[in-house]
Amino acid sequence: MSSSDLSGVARFWDAAAPTFDDEPDHGLRDPRTRAAWAARLAGWLPTGPWDVLDLGCGTGSLAALLAQAGHRVTGVDLSPEMVERARTKLDAAGLRATFVVGDAADPPGDPVDVVLTRHVVWALPDPRAALARWVSLVRPGGALVLVEGRWSTNAGITAAELAAVVGPLVSGFRVESLSAEEALWGGPVTDERYALVARV
Repeated sequence: MSSSDLSGVARFWDAAAPTFDDEPDHGLRDPRTRAAWAARLAGWLPTGPWDVLDLGCGTGSLAALLAQAGHRVTGVDLSPEMVERARTKLDAAGLRATFVVGDAADPPGDPVDVVLTRHVVWALPDPRAALARWVSLVRPGGALVLVEGRWSTNAGITAAELAAVVGPLVSGFRVESLSAEEALWGGPVTDERYALVARV
């Protein structure tokens, strides 16, 4: 993606940042929703603490849960406004994490134990290249955790489509359906939502 395209995407998410946390699964303001995501994260990540790269971190809601669980978190987002809100959120909660403005498809940084994304892969111009880059950042024995979906708007990526791309890059993976877990989304959903958890 060209630098002008990236700056356009950054401006889009900068504009979305002030209301981003209004969605139940973005802001995690409801204790039930927050607890549901915390439980899922605990099940997906190896027993830690670990170095976790949260790509497309948005306002840092998942980063906050990870930091609260004792992990060493680096969040990357293309939007400076999202990154600033993430820093503010964790500072207010007395939590520590590092946040960087950068391209989630080609993140900076050193090797990590876990790469985590939520609703990022489907929006990338070249998912295959991004996934290969992410796998290259994960230390042996680490994990790639991808929360994605194919929504009622027809946007997104199905679990089968994502598995076809990820499978050749990793030593093994599993797909967990999340559609029936109302607490994660703040209410019932009827579309496909899932996590693909891969071991590297």
